[in-house]
Amino acid sequence: MPKVQINGIDLFYDIKGTGEPLLLIAGFLCDHAYWSLIMPSLVSQYQVIRLDNRGMGRSSAPESPYSLKQMAGDVATLLDHIGINQVHLAGHSMGSQIAQELVLAHPEKVKSLMLLSSLAKGDALFNSIIETWGDLPNNVDLKLYEKVVLPWIFTDAFYSIPGMIEGLIEFAIRYPFPPATHSLYHHSQAILGSDTTNLLQQIHCPTLVLVGKQDILTPLKFSQQLAQGIPNAELVVIERGGHGFLIESPDAVVSAMLNFLGKLKPAYSNFGF
Repeated sequence: MPKVQINGIDLFYDIKGTGEPLLLIAGFLCDHAYWSLIMPSLVSQYQVIRLDNRGMGRSSAPESPYSLKQMAGDVATLLDHIGINQVHLAGHSMGSQIAQELVLAHPEKVKSLMLLSSLAKGDALFNSIIETWGDLPNNVDLKLYEKVVLPWIFTDAFYSIPGMIEGLIEFAIRYPFPPATHSLYHHSQAILGSDTTNLLQQIHCPTLVLVGKQDILTPLKFSQQLAQGIPNAELVVIERGGHGFLIESPDAVVSAMLNFLGKLKPAYSNFGF
């Protein structure tokens, strides 16, 4: 799995499958592996590109502050490096904020946009949670940190599955590429510093806004704001699942993504794409 030196860092990325390029951007506390449960369905139809955002996984974690625009710039430079001109683009949570910044800065690079568990700007409750998540690693170990974060990510039904949460916490503790404390702080500040509310009307590519009905971190109202602000955006609500529906309800999520992408194929074929 390769790395490339861009914008002053080593950026890790992974490419699997063949077909039209589909780029996936993970969110806070997550690296490229967060998409693993839906990868088999995606790589059967698309060339899937994943990366570790700066500060996560196997990418560099500089001490200096990060911004979402900067991380979108990392993605744009990566696409130039691997020689891909245009992609279908999906981002989850913070990754969806990066995706918004990418399509706003480089609309020519994005065929379609999928915003999962997303937002244009957080409200007071969301901002308080994210600020806490950025500060907390200085005061607790990773196990306790996960115990604090996960109730905002998964539903009661998921918590009720015997051993599920304990298994996820154990996986996080044993994961060989844990995030640095300063990276979580910088990512939290990047999230808090982002606001695309007044720019949404500039997004003109086909757009899917996808949210779990039981998402308490980025609730339905955030996705409704996006769908109302982005011209002709389609809003789909996953009935079972919260913010972490990529893990809790992967079949429903990938079905919605592939259905959206499938509806675009006839339009491309008419123009010889």
